[in-house]
Amino acid sequence: MLLLAFDTATPAVTVALHDGRRVLAESTEIDARRHGELLMPAVDRVLREAGTVLGDVTGIVVGVGPGPYTGLRVGLVTAVSFADVLGVPVHGICTLDGLAYAAGVQGPFVVATDARRKEVYWARYESPRARVTDPAVDRPGDIADEVAGVPAVGAGAALYPEVFTDVRPPADQSAAALAALAAVKLADGEEFLPPLPLYLRRPDAQVPAGYKAVLPK
Repeated sequence: MLLLAFDTATPAVTVALHDGRRVLAESTEIDARRHGELLMPAVDRVLREAGTVLGDVTGIVVGVGPGPYTGLRVGLVTAVSFADVLGVPVHGICTLDGLAYAAGVQGPFVVATDARRKEVYWARYESPRARVTDPAVDRPGDIADEVAGVPAVGAGAALYPEVFTDVRPPADQSAAALAALAAVKLADGEEFLPPLPLYLRRPDAQVPAGYKAVLPK
């Protein structure tokens, strides 16, 4: 087994290589605006550090969000392209699940990432591998009663300490944790999500109202 994992659903452009037992190499850069520029160099760097090549990879693991439209699609398109060229499966995992697994918090807790527009993407967990609510996007004040007194993980939680009062690490997504979670799921025969984006809301870009055609009819 040689899993290439990456996630671009958050400001972290994160890549890791996992052999089913341990992480062989990993790279994480935080930049919310350069996912397209940073992902492929990070993949090359991780493969080189592990002393292997892309053709040796037996599976692709990708975070499917939730996340902003532009960043999220970079990772998903790359994952599907790699899988098609290599003839290997692509395993989708909710980005929030990766953060939950990395945190290792026992008992009820929440994971929250920054959704911009003064909102967070979030979900509730009973354990690092047991998500009990679907991912959602909300204003922190609107979910204050639901998350009150519960430990919270993720950069989205850290932005709103008045709501998430017990913030714990990690803040950012880790492809190493995503790959480790995928290895466990594969060993247990669990199913994965398809490589389709969890946007949860419409993209920011919209066709202007009152748009006028330039060409004559």
